[in-house]
Amino acid sequence: MSEIRLMKGNEAAAEAAIRAGCDCYFGYPITPQSEIIEYLSDQGRKRNVVVMQVESEIAAINMIYGAAGAGARTMTSSSGPGISLMQEGLSYIAAAELPCVLINISRGGPGLGTIQPSQGDYFQAVKGGGHGDYHLIVLAPDSVQEMADFVYLGFDIAEKYRNPVLILSDGALGQMMEKVVFPDYDVKEHRSLKPWATTGKTPDRAANVITSLHIQSEEMEKINLRLQAKYRTIEKNEIRYEVINTDDADLVLVAFGLSSRICQKAMELARNEGIKVGFLRPITLYPFPYDALNKLADKLKGVLVVEMNAGQMLEDVRLGVCGKIPVEFYGRMGGIIPSPEEIVAKLKKMM
Repeated sequence: MSEIRLMKGNEAAAEAAIRAGCDCYFGYPITPQSEIIEYLSDQGRKRNVVVMQVESEIAAINMIYGAAGAGARTMTSSSGPGISLMQEGLSYIAAAELPCVLINISRGGPGLGTIQPSQGDYFQAVKGGGHGDYHLIVLAPDSVQEMADFVYLGFDIAEKYRNPVLILSDGALGQMMEKVVFPDYDVKEHRSLKPWATTGKTPDRAANVITSLHIQSEEMEKINLRLQAKYRTIEKNEIRYEVINTDDADLVLVAFGLSSRICQKAMELARNEGIKVGFLRPITLYPFPYDALNKLADKLKGVLVVEMNAGQMLEDVRLGVCGKIPVEFYGRMGGIIPSPEEIVAKLKKMM
C-alpha cells in the first residue's frame, strides 16, 4: 500500500531506493548529502540492502561498476567534488552499458566552495564530466516528492537503456522537509532480465565479459556508433518537461530544480502586475526539450533563464530557440538563492 511521510529530500531518496529494490549502495559522506548514506546505513541494512561506506568516491564508483556488471540494482550519491572524482568510472560504466543510479546533491563551487545549494554542476552532468562521447540520463527534481519519484524512475530507465542515470538535485532540496507519498511498487515487476550480466557460465550460455577496453579502432568505433544510436532513441522517447501559462505569454521563464519553484512564484507576481509570463521547466536535462522551446519561441517576445550558477543551462536554451527571440539570464552563485522579487525586476527590464 502507498504511504505518506514527512521527510527530508535526502531521506526520501534513500527510502525510495530501498522500496525500488536497490540491492547495494556504495558511497562516502559529504555535506549536504550525508543523510542518504546515514539513512541507508540504518534502514537499508535492516531491509536487505548491502550498504558500504568506502574509502573514497573513486572506490564507490568502481564498486558500482562491479555490482552493476553482476546484475545488481545499485546506487551511489555524493556532492559536486565527489561526483568529480567519479568521472573516470562513470565513463567506463557508460561504455560498458551498465545501469545504475547516481544522486548529486549539489553545493556551491567551484573548488570546495560552500555547503549551500547551487546548480553549478549542470555542465558536469549534462555535457559529460568524463572522457569520450557518452551521455548520462539526467533528471532534475524540484521537490522532495520528486526526489523519491525519480529514484524509482531512475532505476527503471537505467535498466531499460542499460545506461547510468544521474539525479541532479541541490542542498536545499536535500535538506528541506515536505510531505512524500511512497506509491505501491512491485520490484519483481519492474526489475529487468539481465542475460548480459556476469553471473557465471551456465549450460546454455558462455560466460559474459563486460569491458570498456577495445584495443582495435574499428571495434571501438562500432561501440561508439551503438552508443550514439541508443542516445538518439533516448532523445526520442524520454524527454520530460512542464509548461504553465504559455498560451498567452509574452515572456517565458525557463528554470530547473529549485530555481523552478522560485520562478513559479515570480510568474504569479508578474501576472498580478499585468505582465504575461509563462514558465517552462526541463525535467530531463539530458535529453533536453529543445523542440518544446523552439515551438514556444514562435509566439514569444523573449525568454528569461534563471539558474543558481553563471549561466550553464542558458546555452541549451539558446540552442533551443535558434536565435528566433532574445534570451536573457538571471543567476546567483556561491550558494545564494534568487528571490521571486529579483526575477520580477529582471522581467520588467526586459519589457
